[in-house]
Amino acid sequence: MEVMQVVREQITRTLSSKPTSLELFKNKVNALNYSEILKLRQTERLHQEETLAPPVLELKERLKPELLDLIRQQRLNRLCQGTMFKKISNRRRQDKLWYCRLSLNHKMLHYGDVEEDTDNPPIETLQEKIPVADIKGLLTGKDCPHMKENKSKQNKEVLDLAFSLTYDVEEDSLNFIAPSRTDFCLWTDGLSVLLGREMSSESMRSELEILLSMEIKLRLLDLENVPIPDCAPVIPKPPSNYNFCYDFSQTEQ
Repeated sequence: MEVMQVVREQITRTLSSKPTSLELFKNKVNALNYSEILKLRQTERLHQEETLAPPVLELKERLKPELLDLIRQQRLNRLCQGTMFKKISNRRRQDKLWYCRLSLNHKMLHYGDVEEDTDNPPIETLQEKIPVADIKGLLTGKDCPHMKENKSKQNKEVLDLAFSLTYDVEEDSLNFIAPSRTDFCLWTDGLSVLLGREMSSESMRSELEILLSMEIKLRLLDLENVPIPDCAPVIPKPPSNYNFCYDFSQTEQ
C-alpha cells in the first residue's frame, strides 16, 4: 500500500510541474525517489503545522487590519491613475472610448471621451465630473442599468465586467464595462472604499493571503526549527518584594 501511495505521489507531483515531453516526465519521476518524497512530506507537514498553530492564526488576525489598509490605499491610487473604458454601442462601428479617474483628494470622479491613441489624459481634459459625496450606490453584473437596457449584450463575459455608480442627480447612473477582470476588481474595490464599504473581490482576497503569508514567514524567520507552543507560557507570580531593584531616581551623593 505504501509503495502504491509513493508511486501515485510521484506521478501526481511530476504532472503538476507540466512536463513538456515523455522523456522529461520520466526524468522527473526518477528524481522523485522515496527519500525525496519523505523530505517533501516532512517539509509540507511542518509548514502546515506552523501555519495552523493557534499563535500563528492569532498573529494573522492582528496583521489583517494593517494589510487591508495597504490594499485600500493601492486601490485608491489605482483610481487616481485612471482607466480607459469602452462605451456600449448597439451599432457595428468601433465603440467610442472614455476615461475615468479619481481626483487626488478623493472628492471627485472625472471622466470624458478620449481618442483611441490617448494615453493617461490629464485630469483637466476630462470635462465631466461627479462628487464622491453624491454617489449613492455601486451595482454590478445584471443589476446594472446598461445591462438591463442592452439585453443582447448580456453574455457571461460582459456581465462579469459590468458595474455602475448611481448618484443623487435625477436618479442617473455612470455605467462601466471594465477592460479586464483585474480592472473590474480594482475599481469595484476602490469604489467600495470610497463609499465606506468592505472590499469583496477575489483579487483582494488573493492579495491578502499572499501578503499574510509573506509577513508570517518574515516574522517566523528567527523561529526556524523551533516548535511553536499552542498556548503562551504561564506568567510567574510577582515576587513578595522588590528589594533587589535599584532605585535610579535617587541621585548618588
